[in-house]
Amino acid sequence: MAFSNGSKRSFSEINVTPLVDVMLVLLIIFMVTAPMLQQGIKVNLPQAKAQSLKEAEGKLMITVTKDEKIFINKNPYTLDALGKTLKALQAYRKDRQVFLKADKDVPYGFVVRVMSEVKAAGVEELGMVTEPLPH
Repeated sequence: MAFSNGSKRSFSEINVTPLVDVMLVLLIIFMVTAPMLQQGIKVNLPQAKAQSLKEAEGKLMITVTKDEKIFINKNPYTLDALGKTLKALQAYRKDRQVFLKADKDVPYGFVVRVMSEVKAAGVEELGMVTEPLPH
């Protein structure tokens, strides 16, 4: 490759330092923001021997925290409003599957009451979300 001043440069002399600088800055940005992108409500799930659930968008996820707060996806609801809300949501959904994440420290009786409200709302399939057992 000839330049106007008559000198010849090969492509191997391209300065890649700016490219490396930009890539390192992007890497740092992604490392800092990735933990902030985690979705959902913090619950300490019980462990069970089961296949892992592939979290997909559009799935209805009911979360029960250890202080007995109920969320549908990220929206808080009372136990009384849970059934009515689910019934309204199910009327517009093709996928009738609902997943339940309950903290392992929630009293069993409260989880059963939540499950009862879910079934009374007409949910056909209720899946329980757990953590896999350590190996």
